[in-house]
Amino acid sequence: MRPENMSNDIAEILMTEEQIKETVARLGKQISEDYAGKQLVLVSVLKGSVVFMADLMRAITIPCPIDFMVVSSYGSGTESSGVVKIIKDLDMDLRGVDLLIVEDILDTGRTLASLIEILKMRNPNSVKICTFLDKPDRRVSDITADYVGQKIPDAFAVGYGLDYDEIYRNLPYVGILKPSVYEK
Repeated sequence: MRPENMSNDIAEILMTEEQIKETVARLGKQISEDYAGKQLVLVSVLKGSVVFMADLMRAITIPCPIDFMVVSSYGSGTESSGVVKIIKDLDMDLRGVDLLIVEDILDTGRTLASLIEILKMRNPNSVKICTFLDKPDRRVSDITADYVGQKIPDAFAVGYGLDYDEIYRNLPYVGILKPSVYEK
């Protein structure tokens, strides 16, 4: 059953619209400085990161072609196994480019760690990670983002692209979903 007012399902707001804008501006400025004179390519892993990717690319002041991937990781329930199946692959050749993977949230890191190994085989100059949200308490893979918007506690975050059952992505802020919503 879809909620009539999604905000009623939010226990606490983690990041307001204004905090999101400031975070994206900070990341865009840093990435622009770090990749000046390089062949930066942004890759978004769909669907969750699309909102962040759209804002981030507009905050970057150097040329940055973009591409998208859809991946699936097999596992039981809500846990990823880290075994990645590519559903939609990149359209561009990665040889010689500086690849920045744009993620909505870095959680266990299993899927991303596997994806990075796959992408490194395509011979980019470099592969780095930019994540909007980071949940280091849940990390099981040895992976660290190079650019982090904000670290968050181990809570079920939704909004600004993050979903639960394909709902809440369009909230303009990031909030913690009430447990009563997903423990039904």
